[in-house]
Amino acid sequence: MRTLNGKMIKQVPFLVFGALLSAIPPAGAESDKELQEKALKARELNQHGAMDHSAHAGAEESAGKFRGVFYGYLPCQEENCNGLKMTLSLNDKNRYLLVIQPAKPQNRESFEKGRYQWDDKNGLVVLTPNKDAPPRRLAIRDEGTLIYLSGDGKPLPGDQDRYLLERSDKANNREMHIH
Repeated sequence: MRTLNGKMIKQVPFLVFGALLSAIPPAGAESDKELQEKALKARELNQHGAMDHSAHAGAEESAGKFRGVFYGYLPCQEENCNGLKMTLSLNDKNRYLLVIQPAKPQNRESFEKGRYQWDDKNGLVVLTPNKDAPPRRLAIRDEGTLIYLSGDGKPLPGDQDRYLLERSDKANNREMHIH
């Protein structure tokens, strides 16, 4: 009997802790998808005149520049490489982060930070890295699609659809389908 009571006494703190833990409501953090849906709803309301942001719109916003996260899976020229997974984040204050991950056995993703500029006249986004590296150029196909170009700003060889980066809210997810 003492052994049974001793075991039960040792389990009481666990039972109390479990009861207290179950009484705490789960965290209410929003997922990326929920945040994107809210942003899309706000954009729709703004386009239909329900919201007026002209009082606090900055010069960048009024110039028609758009921000977001763009994903793509581009061809790779290296040996034993099936492609390059690219993630481009265009952020506030014309800053960007580019993450490139080759699809090969010894893959190591690389990060590049810098500034971006819009060339509305020519339909280009120019990425200028913080480090001594040549700028990168992307053509603007539409609001949610960029096309990766060669270093001199010319289209890369082959089908241009192979060099697309799509904005995450256009693709409806943050994952790219890899073949």
